[in-house]
Amino acid sequence: MGAAALSPSPSSLLPPSRPKIKTRRSINSRCNNSPIVTMSNNNKQKKKKKKEVWIWTNNKQVMTAAVERGWNTFIFSSIHRQIATDWSSIALIAPLFVEDAKVVDEAGNLVATFSEISSPQQLEQLLPVYERADNVIVDLLDWQVIPAENIVAAFHGHHKTVFAISKSLSEAQIFLEALEKGLGGVVLKTENVEDVLELKGYFDRRNQEGSQLELTKATITSVEMTGMGDRVCVDLCSLMKPGEGVLVGSFARGLFLVHSECLESNYIASRPFRVNAGPVHAYVAIPGGKTCYLSELRTGKEILVVDQNGIQRTAIVGRVKIETRPLVIVTAKVDSDEETCYSILLQNAETVGFVPPNKGNEATAIPVTSLKVGDQVLLKLQGGARHTDNFVAKQ
Repeated sequence: MGAAALSPSPSSLLPPSRPKIKTRRSINSRCNNSPIVTMSNNNKQKKKKKKEVWIWTNNKQVMTAAVERGWNTFIFSSIHRQIATDWSSIALIAPLFVEDAKVVDEAGNLVATFSEISSPQQLEQLLPVYERADNVIVDLLDWQVIPAENIVAAFHGHHKTVFAISKSLSEAQIFLEALEKGLGGVVLKTENVEDVLELKGYFDRRNQEGSQLELTKATITSVEMTGMGDRVCVDLCSLMKPGEGVLVGSFARGLFLVHSECLESNYIASRPFRVNAGPVHAYVAIPGGKTCYLSELRTGKEILVVDQNGIQRTAIVGRVKIETRPLVIVTAKVDSDEETCYSILLQNAETVGFVPPNKGNEATAIPVTSLKVGDQVLLKLQGGARHTDNFVAKQ
């Protein structure tokens, strides 16, 4: 997806220079004699709208952590103007103050309306008032999911930035993703630095979506049957398209793009939510440039889904199935003269396959049962090795 850039505050609020801290598969069923399955794939990535974050806190450490991460707009109650004054002496911040149902800047100019909502009736009463300002802040009090959806729908088509008061990452995520569109931003109300770090981590992962990973062509050098092993099927809470899969490998330095089970076959119905990913010891790519073992995946954990062009997105694991099955070991090289080999073990099944290099708009998959020496597949190369999920440079 297009990167969802962060904006610390609306253009109507901040001065011209940015504040900085001062100190510082039509589906073709696979023919019996055809080793490759193909489908036209013309889907385009959706761009996500920019989201904003304001902070509401009286904790100086929270302020510092927020400013260091590019969030410079802070909200104070009217009785805490002195805190705003003190902080302005050490950091370039944009302080705002809550006065009744208004949020004003230092000069008293109206920046946003502020409303507490605990019933559908109060939401209906909010709508005639929002014309007074470009920004609307709502505190949904005791209920969250339905109000967030209702507010997104109510303000659809209006050029207003709607913020919701959030006290944790889980609350903020509900508001930012409601109806797949989300509100325009959140006001993180917290006295805990960890909440700032978690929210920034969420945005970092969100901004990775739609960005393009560099995938490398690799040539298969061997395909050998091996013994039995515990393999992992990963069922996601999202549907995958032809050409999409997950990055898996025996070593983190080279992860193979393993295709999902979204393509029709003569043996089993399509399961576009599933990837038969490999044995329990294998590495799999997750958001944030990290990896974990397939055996560590759990319901609710995030995982990277990548297509044949390298476009990545995040998906949630819904279920993990570990079963003993016959395995095949595959090795590949990027350059025939290179000593480094990359390997992966996979279940020896027709529904398990690799994504080969892209050919126009056609997404293809090569089943491991048809794989032969000389075939080309896609790899994500990464420098060095891993130790406790950190890269270790090669000497």
